[in-house]
Amino acid sequence: MKIAIAGFGVEGQANYRYWSADPTNDLTIVDEKTSLEGLPDGTKTILGPDAFSQLNGFDMVIRTAGLAPRKIITDGKIWSGANEFFAKCKAPITGVTGSKGKGTTASLAASILQAAGKKVWLVGNIGLPSLDILDKINADDLVVYELSSFQLWDLERSPHIAVVLYIEQEHLDVHLDMAEYVAAKAQIAAHQTANDLLIYNQNNTYARQIAASSQAKKIGYQSDESAHIKDGSFYYGEQKICSADALRLRGAHNLDNACAAIDAVWQCVKEPAVIEAGLHSFQGLPHRLQFVATVNGVGYYDDSIATTPSSAIAAMRAFDGPKVIILGGSSKGSDFSDLARELVTQQSKALLVGAEASTIAAAFDRVGFRGYEVIDPSLGMNDIVKRAASLAQPGSTVLLSPAAASFGMFKNYADRGDQFQSAVNNL
Repeated sequence: MKIAIAGFGVEGQANYRYWSADPTNDLTIVDEKTSLEGLPDGTKTILGPDAFSQLNGFDMVIRTAGLAPRKIITDGKIWSGANEFFAKCKAPITGVTGSKGKGTTASLAASILQAAGKKVWLVGNIGLPSLDILDKINADDLVVYELSSFQLWDLERSPHIAVVLYIEQEHLDVHLDMAEYVAAKAQIAAHQTANDLLIYNQNNTYARQIAASSQAKKIGYQSDESAHIKDGSFYYGEQKICSADALRLRGAHNLDNACAAIDAVWQCVKEPAVIEAGLHSFQGLPHRLQFVATVNGVGYYDDSIATTPSSAIAAMRAFDGPKVIILGGSSKGSDFSDLARELVTQQSKALLVGAEASTIAAAFDRVGFRGYEVIDPSLGMNDIVKRAASLAQPGSTVLLSPAAASFGMFKNYADRGDQFQSAVNNL
């Protein structure tokens, strides 16, 4: 089969490994970049800004997740790693999506299932590359798949259990508009049947919109009939599971994530002690409200994964007392109005960095929040953290929760978080 591997980042490389295992496939690597590192010897390429418009004549074009299907011009079939995985996976799949919380929720669900003695595969951006382990998965295993809008965009099958978390304006640097973004998210439920299950955030307009179009059985969390918090404990319906303190993650948003995870695994795991063990054993993911250090009585937390305004709001609400928050980065087309209004109610100061600094400052000005500084773009993370430390008083919190993407100043959110942690440890 004549196949184009469209995009050669991390996922594109996984796609190449998978389809090159069949010696009858004739592969060409296609990318908008004019040069690529790590190309396999002798591989054919089509490179350059208009590469994706030159794909007529291929039987199949394998789209990497961040590549919009509309950019591909071909008379062949457009496919993806996610589509291939769903088509070939032998085990039941639980899929998790949302603008925030999907990595934590997927990890909590996997942790509970593992505590129950299940063989679980956590795949997607938060876990293993799905195609790299496809041939290792048995029919009696379980898969938890963290799914972004990019992976869902043209998905032709839906998971048996779908989880739709909070959805807000995001990725409008890639999606044409909010309608396209939500439509991509909706693919997680679009192909479900009455034998499937959809768990959704009943307090979010977009999640409710997606649920309304699904044929599956529906559970809106937190619901009194399913997983919810009551009197400081997790319950499922009337059954008490455990104290909410079993969850070792800060913030009310993580209680929501845990309830969604419990709902997702309830068909397999109903023993309170097992659920408690699964919740407690999960210590959190890197760069998600991760404690770094206490220096001169000030707590420093790395929440670099927070690339949306609501993520930053949730992070601030996880801490009492005064805060210094580091905000900004590259644009994802976000609206910072709610974040601005939140800062008016908080004992907070803000340091604004990166290309989005002026956009965030304008939102702050509109609501009358003046407790911010725009950091000189020539300064690096060490200087930013030193300035935050100079503003913080003992007993307060310095929080890296940028509400924006990392590109421009950093390679990715992990690089941004690593540099923050290094700077804190240098204080």
